[in-house]
Amino acid sequence: MTWILTSTGRRVDFADPQPDTIDIIDIANGLSKQCRFSGQCRAHYSVAQHCVLVSALVPPQAAMAALLHDAAEAYMHDIPSPLKQMLPEYQVIERRLLGAIHAHFGVRPTEADQAAIAHADLVMLATERRELMPHDEEPWPIIAGIQPRMDRVFPWDHDRGFREFLERFNFLRTGRR
Repeated sequence: MTWILTSTGRRVDFADPQPDTIDIIDIANGLSKQCRFSGQCRAHYSVAQHCVLVSALVPPQAAMAALLHDAAEAYMHDIPSPLKQMLPEYQVIERRLLGAIHAHFGVRPTEADQAAIAHADLVMLATERRELMPHDEEPWPIIAGIQPRMDRVFPWDHDRGFREFLERFNFLRTGRR
């Protein structure tokens, strides 16, 4: 068996993910329940909230791709970047699943969009480190030279993360909340 059963009753197959098995409810549900940093931050801070905040930092044409940039984690889980770099097969599966997600929603980020998303992701990482992680003197090379957002981050609970993610998705799809 290479698939998982989702909260909406779909089967998402890691070996061969199909766009028609993807549902935004499953993504919002999964991401809103997952804590960034393997739960090692000072408060529960969801991947859904991270994605909403990243999507607000990019140009409008990249916002949907930014909102969905970690959507595969709704099915695969959020693995800390240092560990993920040690798991090349995981990265292949994650890219394949993200491709199915993008196909389902008609998202086609350009290289410029991808660069903007990568930068916004790092800005949020620097912000999250400052706001949510224990103080540590050791620098994180990945965010060297990256300025965090000026705004503070106040973690949302699961219900708010789920709702805000879906509202952002609907706004980006239709222009209405």
